[in-house]
Amino acid sequence: MGASIVTTEDLMEFKLELLDDIKQLLQNHNGHPLKKWLKSPEVMKLLGISSGTLQNLRINGTLPYTKVGGTLYYDYEDIAQLMENNKVANTF
Repeated sequence: MGASIVTTEDLMEFKLELLDDIKQLLQNHNGHPLKKWLKSPEVMKLLGISSGTLQNLRINGTLPYTKVGGTLYYDYEDIAQLMENNKVANTF
């Protein structure tokens, strides 16, 4: 087996290709997360809200959810729609 020499240029090209691949994985379907259904802690982290605020969004019907066993699941599309519907335009 012959020896191969890896140049700095080869490493830079590999780095750029790897970064492009990682970006594509992270952007999966126009920036949507890799999962369709999110659990409560994921939604709280995504929106930057407390568990009480999330509970209020459920109770007043603002954010639909699905309960399977004792676990609550939220559809990412519902969360995105909630954010879109509550967008406030700047009036400067």
